[in-house]
Amino acid sequence: MHELGVVFYVIKDVANVAVENKVSTVNSVTLEIGEVSGIVHDYLIDCWNWARKKEPCVENAELKIETIDAVTFCENCEKNYPTVAYGKICPHCGSDKTYLVTGNEFMIKEIAVPED
Repeated sequence: MHELGVVFYVIKDVANVAVENKVSTVNSVTLEIGEVSGIVHDYLIDCWNWARKKEPCVENAELKIETIDAVTFCENCEKNYPTVAYGKICPHCGSDKTYLVTGNEFMIKEIAVPED
């Protein structure tokens, strides 16, 4: 379960941003996670709910997850298609000369703090 390690890095980054911005409390953290990133959302949320209690600035913060669709591009026919539905083989022309355009990202999108 690499989700716990990922959560620790997110919490560390959020805590650093909070310190840099002189913020003591974070309300929520929004992550953008690619559909084929290998991150299991339920595990990530469970890990977050456990680990956040160890860092005062995020101990009450909600974790929000936005999924980025996996999209693959075909070099032969130059069309995009949904990766999860079709895998590496292009549904338009049958080529395997394809590559992932989006879908393996993992980014902190937003850190929400209380208004003064």
